[in-house]
Amino acid sequence: MAARYPHTFLDRDTPPHLATLVVLAGMSAAAMNMFLPSLPAMAAHFDTGYGVVQLSVTLYLAVNAVLQLIIGPLSDRMGRRPVLLWSLALFVVFSFAIPFSPSVEVYLTLRMGQAVVVATMVLSRAIVRDVVPQDEAASMIGYVTMGMALVPMLSPMLGGAIDQLLGWEWTFHILGILGLGALYLTWADLGETATPGPNALADQMREAPELLRSPRFWGYNFAAMFSSGAFFAYLGGAPYVGTEVFSLSPLMLGILLGSPAVGYMAGNAISGAFSVRRGINVMILSGTLLSCIGLGLSLILSLAGWHNPWVFFGFTAFVGLGNGLVLPNATAGMLSVRPRLAGTASGLGGAMMIGGGAALSALAAAVLVPGRGAYPLIWMMFVTSALSVLSIVYVIRRARLVGATDPSEMQP
Repeated sequence: MAARYPHTFLDRDTPPHLATLVVLAGMSAAAMNMFLPSLPAMAAHFDTGYGVVQLSVTLYLAVNAVLQLIIGPLSDRMGRRPVLLWSLALFVVFSFAIPFSPSVEVYLTLRMGQAVVVATMVLSRAIVRDVVPQDEAASMIGYVTMGMALVPMLSPMLGGAIDQLLGWEWTFHILGILGLGALYLTWADLGETATPGPNALADQMREAPELLRSPRFWGYNFAAMFSSGAFFAYLGGAPYVGTEVFSLSPLMLGILLGSPAVGYMAGNAISGAFSVRRGINVMILSGTLLSCIGLGLSLILSLAGWHNPWVFFGFTAFVGLGNGLVLPNATAGMLSVRPRLAGTASGLGGAMMIGGGAALSALAAAVLVPGRGAYPLIWMMFVTSALSVLSIVYVIRRARLVGATDPSEMQP
């Protein structure tokens, strides 16, 4: 790959180093996960309920979803480099401002502003497509994703340790410092990789209805949305469960919150090894079933009296494993429905997945009330995973029914 991807580290005249892309992709994951162990402490600081501060997860995801529709086309028009530099600069400002929030309303507003860092995830992948031939892009994106998968595993642990030793405010100070490092790395190492063009956003919006008329696009989209929805519900409810139900310290909560990331890394590795051989539909079905089975076992064991943090957090590794199998393959399925609209499909699919995650995250916080334990969250995650199974079963059935007569609906 090195011969096909000429670059020099810290040279803006060449494409960015792979390590720079991993750092950029990881910034978005760190911003989403690092502060989670601090939610209970922040609720106490602002003298409000857990459900109110948990809105910082929901609102962040909602703004994240909207920005995904805009950032890609905007970078097509203006270039990747300026969009990334401005996004990281704004992220740094919001991160350093959050600890000085005089009220929970100001905090939530600044937290929504932090969502601008999603540009690092969106554009790190776009840059790969800019500089690597199509047949190598999936492999290189896999390297970026594997490196990024470490961040959701490690950042809650770091956030929990920071909260316990220094207080929740320092979690956001550290995010600001990390953002400054990523900003410098982008300025020094990332040369422009795109050829700016006019009207990208308008073109994308005009083409969207063609995708929305495709049942198979919706099937893949719902499979991804419901599969990842179980994880987003977990993000919204797990900090409450760990603190209020199981009385975990911020550090231990941060360690256990990384359980899905372990499964996600394994799922990504399996996808890389077997997707071409087995086909994307088989991989998606396998991932949705694994997630559903793992959550079903968690529910059964909890109802049987094994209601403890090791069962609850341990079996969420199946959610990560399922997502590692489902998301790369469902994304490939979305992009294959109308190949010439791949960029539009990516933007719409990502926005709908994150938007659905925001709704489920808010619902998770709403159903968790004192005295009911973790059961409402486990049930929600289980039902969501079951819906992802039904979504891919629909796609498989449709491919069998119409594939022979409608080439545009054939299984990729």
